[in-house]
Amino acid sequence: MAEESSDRESLLRREYLQQTARIHWHELQTYYAHGSVIAVSARLNLVEVAVQLGMDNTELFQRWIADGDVGGVTDEQALLWYEDNPLLWAVVAAPWVLVQQRDEPVAADSEA
Repeated sequence: MAEESSDRESLLRREYLQQTARIHWHELQTYYAHGSVIAVSARLNLVEVAVQLGMDNTELFQRWIADGDVGGVTDEQALLWYEDNPLLWAVVAAPWVLVQQRDEPVAADSEA
């Protein structure tokens, strides 16, 4: 069972890493309007957050939410991003779109 979980985690990590890309905030407006956009702190690895979401790691997500590292995009943040239209890192972990504002590339081996 542990091996199956590890295999699934590895598969998700590869898939999400391949799907991670930069996108302008304006292109995410429809997803934001549907409440599907989740902001991820630059302190976390975006791909790892997507993997843990895919693995349904509730305990870790509760900690990230409590620490303010993961959460829905606030109206205030959305307005700032709308005005600036930044290029954000994003990955789809259906039904969610995880976004992160950072200047450096997302590294596969960064710690979460």
